[in-house]
Amino acid sequence: MSFSYSLDLHGHTVESARRLLTETLRSLPAEVRELEVIHGYHQGTAIREMIRSFKHPRIERKILGMNQGSTIFELKAK
Repeated sequence: MSFSYSLDLHGHTVESARRLLTETLRSLPAEVRELEVIHGYHQGTAIREMIRSFKHPRIERKILGMNQGSTIFELKAK
């Protein structure tokens, strides 16, 4: 069974968004296989660019969809 999780980074700085994303990926249960990261884009693209270049051992691949304000990570099982 596959589960998904959503993380909203609106209102964060690039550094606080990076810390929150790292902590979220570390603490997500193994059953969570998809993480939607909502970063927005109307107020600038710094967080979006950080998310799209972000590396973590749990991330299997990134999906850049039609919505420019979010990025989906497909996650490896722990």
